[in-house]
Amino acid sequence: MSSRRGLREGSLYWSPDRQRWIAEATVGYDGRGKRVRQRLVRRTKTEAQQALRDLVRDVADGQSVDDRRLTVADAVEEWLEYGLSNRTALTRAKARSLCERHVIPQLGKRRLRDLRAVEVERWMAALTEDLSTSTIRQVRSCLSRAVRRAMSQDRVRRNVVELAQIPTGRTGRPSKALTPEQVDAVLEHTAQDRMYGYIVLSLLTGARTEELRALTWDHVYLDPLPIAGRPVPPHIAVWRSVRAQGETKTPKSRRTIALPQLCVDALRKERGLQARDRRSAGPYWRDSGLVFTSVIGTALDAANVRRSFRRALALVPGIDASEWTPRELRHSFVSLLADAHVPVETISQLVGHRGTSVTELVYRHQVRPVIQTGALVIHGRFRSADVTEASG
Repeated sequence: MSSRRGLREGSLYWSPDRQRWIAEATVGYDGRGKRVRQRLVRRTKTEAQQALRDLVRDVADGQSVDDRRLTVADAVEEWLEYGLSNRTALTRAKARSLCERHVIPQLGKRRLRDLRAVEVERWMAALTEDLSTSTIRQVRSCLSRAVRRAMSQDRVRRNVVELAQIPTGRTGRPSKALTPEQVDAVLEHTAQDRMYGYIVLSLLTGARTEELRALTWDHVYLDPLPIAGRPVPPHIAVWRSVRAQGETKTPKSRRTIALPQLCVDALRKERGLQARDRRSAGPYWRDSGLVFTSVIGTALDAANVRRSFRRALALVPGIDASEWTPRELRHSFVSLLADAHVPVETISQLVGHRGTSVTELVYRHQVRPVIQTGALVIHGRFRSADVTEASG
């Protein structure tokens, strides 16, 4: 004869009317002190026993009835709404895009407490047909952080997403660099385009696009400065970026870069163009202090820069503008210095890397060990073009 269940162990019985096994347990009390019972219906006794054990354990762990019904979509939406409050608008928008495109449509209806690691692995395996490994990693991170938030609120016991292995996705488009001949053609054919100053500065200093978008005139020095009795050549102070709180990618990314004469001339032209825009915009001008702005003085976003860059590159014969992105000007800078036998340690300092490994592995298009220095090589390689400064 089977033993009687304890007071807090729930009950299990056969329902002749429904022809199903019923598992019941007290899951709490209402405002009047009356017990609230949860009833689960299962086809077999074994299933009902397991359901009852899970229900009793959930109640002991402090999970409510609502938590048992929490879906993946619910958890993800709550994380997007409340878990990213200290992130930038761009970060929140990116996370929402990844979740709405790759998480919610495939896993959203699944109850979170029933989600298994094998399901997560199957889901990621399906993503490999369209996404690169790095993007799959980002999507998985979004789901994992949503589940982790639910765990911190005792709404689910464990994070099965962290148990799933990340598969290898599609091979991403490899970055490339312009050849010296292509660089000459770009500088020649984009000289009259609005993006010329941006292209010259990115190509001949190696500054990141996020750093150039945040560059202000206060950090641009186009005339030699006497400091401690010694002349300091023209330079830019790369101390800010468009990242959160204006911080650069790493502490070593904060650097001062000497300017070749071609950059000095291009920046003077840019200042003249901006003065003309200010007059044309009149009361609509927004004085941001930025070097590279829209025609009314507002900051540029990544899409603005990419679109304008490709428009300018379309002017260069023999180059398919659609195959290039602004960040590859930085790759081209590294390759130009390497081609001129600049030491990799020096290149790493110029581009703001913490060490030489990233320079060698990511930017190594032509990197070779060497003997000379950076900005001087650029100055010698590209003679100052006869750039006419726009009238101010």
